[in-house]
Amino acid sequence: MVRQMENKMSEHTIKRFEDELNLLKEKVLSMGGLVEKAVRRSMKSLLEQDTKRARKVIERDNAINTLELQIDEMTRTILALRQPAASDLRFIMTTIKIVTDLERSGDMAEAIAGALLQSEDHPLIHLESLQNLAEKAILQLQQALDSFARGDVDLALSIIQSENKINSMFKAVQRENLTYMLEDHHQISAGLMAYSIGKNLERIGDHAVNIAEMVIYMVRGHDVRHVDYQTAVALVNTPN
Repeated sequence: MVRQMENKMSEHTIKRFEDELNLLKEKVLSMGGLVEKAVRRSMKSLLEQDTKRARKVIERDNAINTLELQIDEMTRTILALRQPAASDLRFIMTTIKIVTDLERSGDMAEAIAGALLQSEDHPLIHLESLQNLAEKAILQLQQALDSFARGDVDLALSIIQSENKINSMFKAVQRENLTYMLEDHHQISAGLMAYSIGKNLERIGDHAVNIAEMVIYMVRGHDVRHVDYQTAVALVNTPN
């Protein structure tokens, strides 16, 4: 009878732990969804010169920060009370790192919206390259969140592989705006603003790569940070 009660208590504890991990994952994905929307809305406000929408992006950053604090508290509680090990511990460590990348990406979205408000006197008129860069950065972020949700290592690797594409697109934005500034000194303020926006978009892409790297650590236990794509592939294919 005592053993049966102990088994039931153990099963209940395990179930509660699983529920806590699932809730933590849901909150991370919710935060990711808010960040993705913020980036989309900040770019939409820029393309449409919509200052009202830009101000809303800045105001809604509080919701992202609130989720960050909630997730931080959850991870601290789980670490203290559950003392997770192995794959569960890797999951917790992954969420801690991912939340940092998401919060910073949210800051980048806020900065893009703020750039529109600052550029009202010098509106940006050459936006196609920035729009293309934004679409790629948003796709990277979306795929990174998908790889986390599904534990998809192949998708995570594809994100790491395409990092150079984002960097190349940002360099193209730099060259293009430098040309405009050299041709017309009236474009200098707008060109510098476009550079700042492009840099924020590139950083969002970098944060998406960071998330992908942590997904690989979460699933396979291999740390692929600070290595090139081919080395990451070799590590992923190395048995634990």
